[in-house]
Amino acid sequence: MFKIYIVCLWRKITTMKKEKLSDQVAARIRQDIKENKYKAGEKIPAEPELMKSYAVGRSSVREAIKSLAMAGVLQVKQGDGTYVNDTADQQPMEQRLKNASFEEINAVRKLLEREIVGLAAELHTPNDVAEMDRQLIARKQAILTEDKAACANADIAFHMVIATAAKNSVLTGLYQNFTQTIRSFFSQREVQGISHFAMSHHLHEDLFNAIRARKKKQAVEIITHILNNNY
Repeated sequence: MFKIYIVCLWRKITTMKKEKLSDQVAARIRQDIKENKYKAGEKIPAEPELMKSYAVGRSSVREAIKSLAMAGVLQVKQGDGTYVNDTADQQPMEQRLKNASFEEINAVRKLLEREIVGLAAELHTPNDVAEMDRQLIARKQAILTEDKAACANADIAFHMVIATAAKNSVLTGLYQNFTQTIRSFFSQREVQGISHFAMSHHLHEDLFNAIRARKKKQAVEIITHILNNNY
């Protein structure tokens, strides 16, 4: 039994190492693309050359190429080779969000949240409403105690519950990507206090009530007003 356990553990460790190595290779290929070693639209070297360049085995190279192909960075053409996708932005989404201006972020967030709020007004469940209410109460309590960090946490959690209530995993995932950027904006906006959170709390209550009452048009109008005023 002990011998079997050791064998299984070794296989698990070996697998983890292979996965980690393939991730490293993928990161290095991305970097080489960024530095124009492999140019958009051009074929990257064959497996043997990549194995030599990155000092790894065939399986690591194949896994790296597979993951980059799934991410849209590379395009595998059977019988021909692997090409750098000339239509894909090679920069990861997280980095693109970090580099984007506030105006760009807010423009996309408006489109995203309007759709999310509209769906949430139609599709929310009693559990969603209860959780929205809980986060809204937490938001108000944070305002009363002038706890800036708690205000940001409760605000983001409130909007995240709305995203979940939209019942669309893709939209929820997209909004999740925005939360760190939103948190960064809050920290820059609220340097000393919680004034913006306090000023907008009644709008968040109105938003909650409109969603709960399934008043889609009203809910979308309220979230638009909130975002237009950077609340």
